[in-house]
Amino acid sequence: MSSIRVGGVSLLAAVSFSVNAAIAQTPTSRIVAAANAFLSTLDQAQRGRVLFGFDDDKQRAHWSNFPNQMVRRSGLSLGELSAAQRSAALAVVSSALSPRGFEKVQQIVDADEMLKTNERSNAMFGKDLYFISFLGTPSDTKPWMLQFGGHHLAVNVTIVGEHGVLTPTLTGAQPALYTVNGKTIRPLGAENDKAFALLNALDETQRKQAILSYRVADLVLGPGQDGKTIQPEGLKATSMNEQQRAMLVDLISEWSGIVHESAAAARMAEVKAGLNETWFAWSGPTTVAPGRNGTSYYRIQGPNLVIEYAPQSMGGDPSMHIHTMYRDPTNDYGRKVAK
Repeated sequence: MSSIRVGGVSLLAAVSFSVNAAIAQTPTSRIVAAANAFLSTLDQAQRGRVLFGFDDDKQRAHWSNFPNQMVRRSGLSLGELSAAQRSAALAVVSSALSPRGFEKVQQIVDADEMLKTNERSNAMFGKDLYFISFLGTPSDTKPWMLQFGGHHLAVNVTIVGEHGVLTPTLTGAQPALYTVNGKTIRPLGAENDKAFALLNALDETQRKQAILSYRVADLVLGPGQDGKTIQPEGLKATSMNEQQRAMLVDLISEWSGIVHESAAAARMAEVKAGLNETWFAWSGPTTVAPGRNGTSYYRIQGPNLVIEYAPQSMGGDPSMHIHTMYRDPTNDYGRKVAK
């Protein structure tokens, strides 16, 4: 697992809390313990800024792919926390996610720190401008929500007892390919590579169905599009063979697997149950250089699933600036279980 440092504290140090706290605990109790440990580090004014009512719909939907200067976040930023508080905050995030999910978050934040170094408007970017907030009081039984995000990241996890609902969550990256200590990092590399592998596994007839006749250049159901739907199109999973269907499921797992393993397993069971009504649609080039990100949009849509992958053409190389969206139109913000 790669590591970034925040105020001299390695993000990997945050993970150790979750690992140690996980002994003899359910996933939910582990997350609640991490959340309460973080809250205990805050003074009264800070607690007032990080805690919102669970019924605060304005805060619930207040996430974006834009920098904080363009869409002001609420909650507490990593930059205004002490080293111990930052470590505790990140331990909450790591406890709610899988190891791979937390690594992806690290890499996205690290990319934004690189953007800060390379851009003139560097006050808009960087790891200090990622915010944490809770909707409701952390509880093993009652509904509450963890939000963590900033530029190119919005993690929304609604927790209701044993349920952990990750949708809607936005993951993006800019730069989407960079080098650290001689190692190439692609935060969304698997999402790109597995999609091209699936496209290349299709025969000519299947590809004609999957590839749209028009260009899609951005997220259709991104920030601010809660509650909206789009018509399924492309290639239906029932027209795929078993190997192709398995590749589709594996591609979906790059999003569903971000959340902690117990919730991810339950989510994948839902996805598989609706697989016959799931569609794969593609827009853009059908080739990519090995080890690079493509510039094509694609969408996966099922009865309880919408995934979008959208390279951004504004201001440079689309392969280096990627937005993705993960939704469940039937259960965004856990509305089916948070009653």
